[in-house]
Amino acid sequence: MVFDLFKKKTCDICGGKIGMLGNRKLDDGNCCGDCAKQLSPFFSDRRSSSINDIKAQLDYREKNKAAVSAFQVTRTFGITTKVYIDDNAGKFAVSGAKRFGDDNPDIMDLSQITGCVIDIDESQNELKRKDPATNKNVSFNPPRYSYTFTFYIILHVNNQWFNEVKILLAKTGEIEAGAERGTRTGNPGATIGKPGTIVGGIMGGMAGAMSSTDIGRSNRDYVQAEAMSSESKAALTGPRQGMGMGQGAAPAGAATASAATAGTGAGAPQDATMGGDGAPAMTPPAAALAPKNCPHCDAAGPPDAQGNCEFCGGSMRG
Repeated sequence: MVFDLFKKKTCDICGGKIGMLGNRKLDDGNCCGDCAKQLSPFFSDRRSSSINDIKAQLDYREKNKAAVSAFQVTRTFGITTKVYIDDNAGKFAVSGAKRFGDDNPDIMDLSQITGCVIDIDESQNELKRKDPATNKNVSFNPPRYSYTFTFYIILHVNNQWFNEVKILLAKTGEIEAGAERGTRTGNPGATIGKPGTIVGGIMGGMAGAMSSTDIGRSNRDYVQAEAMSSESKAALTGPRQGMGMGQGAAPAGAATASAATAGTGAGAPQDATMGGDGAPAMTPPAAALAPKNCPHCDAAGPPDAQGNCEFCGGSMRG
């Protein structure tokens, strides 16, 4: 039994030998590390996948290389991980590679996006000072804190192999609150702005009454990251709605205008205008013809039984 644990296994995907620590378990077999690396980075169900499932995805990933070659980048968003858009073809890709295409990013249609949420992760750290009497680190009076904000975009997608894409767009440096002026104390290389360009403008007496979001918004890094996130969301959702009506890619600022006409084209969901037996229903009031996109995350689709968005939980009643 113990010997079997260290016995070399064979990859059921490529037939190669698997080293002692290189096995990636599947539901009905084994997979080597090299084969596992070729799977989509957004795929998380390997252990519950069959050998045939993995072979099918690797076939899809191989065909995806041709889509990468044909992809024409027209817009790019992000600092840490980048979102690439091909407006002419109505496609997008997400990649953390230094050069586009090196990691064979999944090429998807913008129409596959069913929801988009901006998620801001906040980290708080109390600042300390050295007490000369005890030579120990002690709290300031009043306490001082620094904040770090990480901006993500979470996409809900209609894809055979995964249904969520989480994108780390940008991260601010440490933004200090409670000192005489708000400052950035983190590593400048990990932030958006350049060293020496950020003036937080947070006075010590005001910081205690400000929320962490207010503190962040007094910092240039935060403002730039927030604007980038909003622009990325508009770019990812706006063109999809514009192209759905047979038009070209819409500009990022046209997301709201596109949403106002979504649900009225030939490809729009028909449940709002069809009776329960499939026959055309009576013309509903204007409110019933309103877009079905969630006003909070722009997810496409009807609300749940409580009238809330099935993706973000926000109310779709209004």
